[in-house]
Amino acid sequence: MTKILIGAAIIALAGIGWFTFFGQNANDVAMVQKGSTAVGQPNDAMAPKKDESAAMMAKAGSYEVYSPEKIAKAATGKVVLFFRAGWCPTCKALDADIRSHLKDIPADVTILDVDYDNSTALKQKYGVTYQHTLVQVDASGNQITKWSGGLTLAEFVTNIK
Repeated sequence: MTKILIGAAIIALAGIGWFTFFGQNANDVAMVQKGSTAVGQPNDAMAPKKDESAAMMAKAGSYEVYSPEKIAKAATGKVVLFFRAGWCPTCKALDADIRSHLKDIPADVTILDVDYDNSTALKQKYGVTYQHTLVQVDASGNQITKWSGGLTLAEFVTNIK
């Protein structure tokens, strides 16, 4: 009986550990289901009022889910593609740090969250061979610079040209 209880406890802990390490953030899923387009940002029902929104936009850049038309933001600022996988621990660390410091993203910077597992064409275009790769692009989508790693927004920003 003791062996059965110990075995069950080990299986339960392994399952919790697996979900914690590899599971998708429930908030991300909820926001996608509610139609949010910005990573870690509330949907329209919870969006700030126009006055607040203008003030926030003047103070900070943005962290958004990738879509091709958003690359055009590089015409008036800097755009960086963050090739991120939900199962990647270093990607999770950088994602969490960016989300906790959204107000610290420089005003002229847009970070686009690219799903590493489902973006084959983009990975080929920029020569991305592994997750946690960051690519700064111009408004035409041409690569300006590329780097890997970094676990904080502060480190991230130092690589932008």
